[in-house]
Amino acid sequence: MYLEIIESVRQRFARVVDEVFGVRLERPAIGFPPSVDLGELSITACFELAKQLRQPPRKIAETVRARLLPLQGVERVEVAGPGYLNMYLDRASLAQGVFNQRAAESWAADAGPASTDNPEGGKVLVEHTSINPNKAAHVGHLRNSVLGDTFARLLRFSGRKVEVQNYIDNTGVQVADVVVGFVHLEKRGVAGMRALLADPGVRFDYYCWDLYARVTQAYEQDPKLVGLRAETLKAIEEGHGELAEMADLVATAVVRLHLETARRLGICYDLLVQESEILRLDFWKYAFELLKERGALRFEESGKNQGCWVMNLGPEDGAAGGNTEESEESGEGGDAQVKIIVRSNGTVTYVGKDIAYHLWKFGLLGRDFGYELFYEYPNGHRLWRTSARSEPGAGAASVPAFGRTSTAYAVIDTRQSYLQRVVAAAFRELGYRQQAANLHHFAYEVVNLSLDAAVSLGIEPAAEDRQRGYVEVSGRRGLGVKADDLIDAVIDKALGEVRERRMTADPAEQTASARMIGVAALRYFLLKFTRRSAIAFDFKDALAFEGETGPYLQYSVVRARNIFRKSEGEPQGGPGEAAAPAVPSVAPETLRTLLEGAEGRDFWELVLAAAQLETAVQQAVASEEPAVLAKYAFRLAQSFNNFYHHHRVLGEPDERRRAFLLFLVSLASSTLSRALDLLGIEVPERM
Repeated sequence: MYLEIIESVRQRFARVVDEVFGVRLERPAIGFPPSVDLGELSITACFELAKQLRQPPRKIAETVRARLLPLQGVERVEVAGPGYLNMYLDRASLAQGVFNQRAAESWAADAGPASTDNPEGGKVLVEHTSINPNKAAHVGHLRNSVLGDTFARLLRFSGRKVEVQNYIDNTGVQVADVVVGFVHLEKRGVAGMRALLADPGVRFDYYCWDLYARVTQAYEQDPKLVGLRAETLKAIEEGHGELAEMADLVATAVVRLHLETARRLGICYDLLVQESEILRLDFWKYAFELLKERGALRFEESGKNQGCWVMNLGPEDGAAGGNTEESEESGEGGDAQVKIIVRSNGTVTYVGKDIAYHLWKFGLLGRDFGYELFYEYPNGHRLWRTSARSEPGAGAASVPAFGRTSTAYAVIDTRQSYLQRVVAAAFRELGYRQQAANLHHFAYEVVNLSLDAAVSLGIEPAAEDRQRGYVEVSGRRGLGVKADDLIDAVIDKALGEVRERRMTADPAEQTASARMIGVAALRYFLLKFTRRSAIAFDFKDALAFEGETGPYLQYSVVRARNIFRKSEGEPQGGPGEAAAPAVPSVAPETLRTLLEGAEGRDFWELVLAAAQLETAVQQAVASEEPAVLAKYAFRLAQSFNNFYHHHRVLGEPDERRRAFLLFLVSLASSTLSRALDLLGIEVPERM
């Protein structure tokens, strides 16, 4: 409702300016006065109009003010200072409207494809997680997944149709390295690998984690072994023979374990896009021909890149960077204006396959995958996987229509920024400039460990770690924390808090509460920092019950629900809750009276904070920054707890005032519950 008021104010102002002065304004900016005593909304456009109309801004403001009202949701308009137009909202109307809106909202977690569609905006495709399927996920992958999942939730809440994809690089060098390890270090073939997969005592992704580190060390000790990587990689890409079969076994088994890891944090997907199908269904071949036909690639006849197909990059595409082998494949002498797309041995670089994938995302290939059902979540949501074993696009009628997006977000860390720019450059070279503009690299910085967290997880910080104050992780060196180990540790510490605080004596409820609190601590910690901030995870900071943490937000909701429980009402509605609270009705006149005056000012600020959820979501989506919503939720929790400490809700003797206070508790609780749902955080029954 608050957003609708803002939009109606913007439209009415523009219309009045057009009618009175004959000036068209596209989208007048809306500001927010520093104090509610000065109003809730402000328009400053009169200062800009003054230059164009050659009139004092205050005179323009007074002329416009006389024609703005009536305007739904706005009680009065005043001209302030040299030309500000300040809007004072109808407090009772907004309070009741937001209350009704929250009561009508569904509290089901956003897990599957959106049920709403925005015909004007079209489908939004969010690709996240996209872990190399060669070993267990690590703590850095969790930041990727949590950011991507939360952003998809925000987009759905905004009314967009969202498709979540997880790209599986099952033909890349990392999978090839693990196959090299199985064949040349462990002397295993397909039969030996199947036996290992069938062993209930072996956690396969953990086993591959250690093997990958051993292979990396073997390459360093015997550089000749690196040649085996290229041979294995070529066999995997061609999809024939025992090496390709072993790679498929590795990738499929590891992906299933990755899905279980993500599910522990409430994360799920709509489609797994396998890189192997991009090759085997000739997606890359089609993209390759298209790139050559339009002159986006050239074949190098001599020099360092002899035999390679390369792309020329413009100055806007930036220089190579990062620590992946792909970023090293720039031109001769490290020329950042040349990028290898096809190696001299005929294999395609990662970015080449990514170009083909992104062309498919936008429906620009004229081809489609086959699809097969791969996984079904406990809530019934179905996860599909691309397949080359059926006719492209064929399958049961229940197969969703994947791809053909209008906007695409790729959640990938900042070290891959160069490669993402190469993909956009390829689109521009092909003439797809609008699609290039709608390709968004949702970049984020890496996750490290605080010194205390590292020690808790069995990692002894080196001297340089202690000097810089955190421990860097490296999957290649085997130095790092597996995602499931971190999740286990944070839940275990949360369980200690549950027992120490005596939240419940029921062992099953203790376990469930510890899981919710641990996941909330982890998710909120990964979300509260801006994406471009490098962070060091710390158990103590994440699990604190005071301050800017997930448990603090959960406790705020539980505190509100306890008020209703003690007043013999039902618990507040929310994820996992059965019903909404029995909130006494409050007459409009009561709302109007109690929201005015000095004391009413504090009540009004709580109402206004609750009304701004949709605004916070809109800002988070526009800035591509989930931290905006995390910060909003924290401010709302602070506002509610301040209200709680200053007013005795259940001890209030005046029945009319008591009903009003319960109304405010419900409004704050329902809004905070909704915000936490968008952040992927459940709330336990007791804390």
